[in-house]
Amino acid sequence: MTMVFGGAARIAISLIAAALIGACTSGPTIHQDTNPAAKFGSYKTFAFLSPLATDRFAYESLFTQHLKDATRHSMESRGYVFNERSPDLLVNFYVNVQNVQEIRTSPASPGYAGYSGGYYGYRSGYYGGLNTVKIETVNYKQGTLTLDLIDAKLKVLAWTSTAEGRVSSEAVRNPGPTIDALVANMMAAVPAAAQ
Repeated sequence: MTMVFGGAARIAISLIAAALIGACTSGPTIHQDTNPAAKFGSYKTFAFLSPLATDRFAYESLFTQHLKDATRHSMESRGYVFNERSPDLLVNFYVNVQNVQEIRTSPASPGYAGYSGGYYGYRSGYYGGLNTVKIETVNYKQGTLTLDLIDAKLKVLAWTSTAEGRVSSEAVRNPGPTIDALVANMMAAVPAAAQ
């Protein structure tokens, strides 16, 4: 029974995490940082850390496969060569998704149930202008994806990028293009491979 729940939870987390681009028109917020001691002038090859932080079970998830494909494409487009035997950089992913509840208040229409004229116009001054507040609760998921490039020899973080955004239902339905676009945005500032 626990195994079924674990599998279902695993699939749900993978699908939700795939939707990190967010439903906001502005897209996710992306933060990047480079270790000043990193030797990007000498890095030429890369591979993936094993096991990756996104794989908490004994198998590779579809989400991880999407991330690996998108990251490999981005790294190779910058001149890096995939090499599992002797990589200069190791790539790792971290995902966090949490439920967020937002309470919104806004002024409602004056009057009582949309009628402000009193009883047949009688006491119309007394019934109009009631100040009411509309309270709305909005539940959504907020996601964070972090991509790390680790110096394989020194075992130190060389570069990191984190994207934070609201999880969209469209991205859950079609995670591949969402992940491709997000990873491309996150890795746009990675320095090119050494020549």
